[in-house]
Amino acid sequence: GVRGVVEGREAALGAASLLREFGLAAPEGADQAAETQAHLIVDGALAGTLLIRDPIKPGAREALTALRREGLRIVMASGDSPGAARAVGAALGVAEIHAGQSPEDKAALIRKLQAEGRVVAMAGDGINDAPALAAADIGIAMGAGADVAIESAGATLLKGDLEALARARRLSAATMRNIRQNLGFAFLYNALGVPIAAGVLYPLFGLLLSPMIAAVAMSLSSVSVIANALRLRGAKLSG
Repeated sequence: GVRGVVEGREAALGAASLLREFGLAAPEGADQAAETQAHLIVDGALAGTLLIRDPIKPGAREALTALRREGLRIVMASGDSPGAARAVGAALGVAEIHAGQSPEDKAALIRKLQAEGRVVAMAGDGINDAPALAAADIGIAMGAGADVAIESAGATLLKGDLEALARARRLSAATMRNIRQNLGFAFLYNALGVPIAAGVLYPLFGLLLSPMIAAVAMSLSSVSVIANALRLRGAKLSG
């Protein structure tokens, strides 16, 4: 939360954990509320509670559904109360939810998943996400997020939406597939050309590889690799 002095009175605004620091109890049913709650404390007493609900970005549910179809395990880690986190999870179709997470809790969750042998990608945009973004195998920051989150992440999505995350994963998968294909092309050219250039066919057929033909073959190898890589420009990355 945040603390300060307003017109000579001590004020604090924050989550339920801030209430506990002041020895105060959260309002009844606070953990079950569907909204994020920010409690206002004035001179050590609870003065009011703000209810905040973030709208779900268009396409977010569809993007997560597409990632799940591709075999990914989707986990939501939120600093919100259990009720608010469950409401967002239900709207997004996410069943595995960790609510009330501090920045340290989020980073610990990442390390726990990694200890289970999983490769973890973390997407976030807030200051509280920075430790988890740094701990993940790949941290993905949203372009409109906090600077510290962007600095902690390994990749930044300029559009800052989950649809861009799904497209980025498909592009990375297509790129790795293309790299393997290019390595196959290069290996094939060398597997055929090097033995012939070394004279393996000369004892049987009297064939040698002309330097000019070898140069052409190597050029064709490069052209085939470049042409194959250019196919990524037309890769289908949607839905």
